[in-house]
Amino acid sequence: MLEGTANEPLVRFTGVQKTYDGESLVVKDLNLNIQKGEFVTLLGPSGSGKTTCLMMLAGFETPTSGDIFLGEQRLNTQPPHKRNIGMVFQNYALFPHMTVEENLYYPLKTRKMPKAEAKAKVDKILQTIQLESFAKRRPAQLSGGQQQRVALARALVFEPQLVLMDEPLGALDKQLREQMQLEIKHLHENLGLTVVFVTHDQSEALTMSDRVAVFNDGVIQQIDTPQALYEYPANSFVAQFIGENNTLMGKVQSAEGDFCQVSFGDGLGTRASKSQVLAAGDTTRLSIRPERIHLNSGSVELPNRYKVKLHEFIYLGDHLRLRCGLAGNDNFYVKVPVSELCPSLSIGDFIDIGWRDEDVRALDAS
Repeated sequence: MLEGTANEPLVRFTGVQKTYDGESLVVKDLNLNIQKGEFVTLLGPSGSGKTTCLMMLAGFETPTSGDIFLGEQRLNTQPPHKRNIGMVFQNYALFPHMTVEENLYYPLKTRKMPKAEAKAKVDKILQTIQLESFAKRRPAQLSGGQQQRVALARALVFEPQLVLMDEPLGALDKQLREQMQLEIKHLHENLGLTVVFVTHDQSEALTMSDRVAVFNDGVIQQIDTPQALYEYPANSFVAQFIGENNTLMGKVQSAEGDFCQVSFGDGLGTRASKSQVLAAGDTTRLSIRPERIHLNSGSVELPNRYKVKLHEFIYLGDHLRLRCGLAGNDNFYVKVPVSELCPSLSIGDFIDIGWRDEDVRALDAS
């Protein structure tokens, strides 16, 4: 088994490009390092290039240019079955005529593993996924969640260097999906797996990952920890794609250090933190999360304070989203815990809101 040293990444994409028609690039100059033991999610909308990257890593697609390494091994021309990589698909891809046990034996048989060693590995992985009593059942006799566990176990049973997961929870209902997210996360932690996970579900990416690479138009827009992506988006696309977000178009009046003064709407202004290189006169898109906005008495001491019209209450159990109008944006949302909402508020009322300088970000205008 080839692996890099402690300081070297296990997976390396170096200058990787992919085109299917010779003209448009689906993946554009990808440079990405993944360390041993990391859980890295490739996140983005349909057509952003994330799945193509996973397929190139798995060996089902070939890079048009650039190199992909697993440890010291260059993968470009290696067939999939020689890469020592486990793969989990959305549709499970279990053999319907085989029992659970036989499905798990299959990758060990193809590797010509001795029977006694193979049995020990199958017994161990069945125990890990808590399906020992289902060993003799066929996939059709299992629930969706159980089938997903078997598919995951089959990818892990031969102890691969790397496990790839392509939208593996997409077919599950919400509650089971959330349960499986935690199960996969715990397996990753307990077994020390290196996982590359593809999804278009941003909450799933935030829940499970050590780092998330946000793709758009074949390019990684930002790769960072879930918290850094959410709190410090590098650009407007990341801010909009990760979590709920309010935006306001504005113009930079002055910029100094990490902050700038921005005018927006009809004579309104705010001080904002900036992650872009911005100068006076530049157009910017302000970004602020609904839960960072303070309401009425909570906004009194804040430096940026405004009066907005309340258009709608949206009840979500533990909190409410208030749809308000600010500076021509009638879909400006404030997130409020149910216990903190004044019961006398009515649609059509004008309310005070406010935010701190560091909670609003001045980003690119695109």
